Amino acid sequence: MVHNVGSADKVIRVIIGLALLSMLFWIPGNAKYWGLIGLVPLATVALGWCPAYSLVGLSTAKREQS
Repeated sequence: MVHNVGSADKVIRVIIGLALLSMLFWIPGNAKYWGLIGLVPLATVALGWCPAYSLVGLSTAKREQS
């Protein structure tokens, strides 16, 4: 699996993921569980790979020079 998520992209994904997860604490009722979607951007940060980026051939990661 080739890394396709760059460092700036990772910071943005962490902020979005944590914001979505915070919905678990401040949204009443069953709607709060939509906040679990925040696990997706956090998982892409942890893996360094985004399946959506792979589908469209996009990469924000720095390329290695050989």
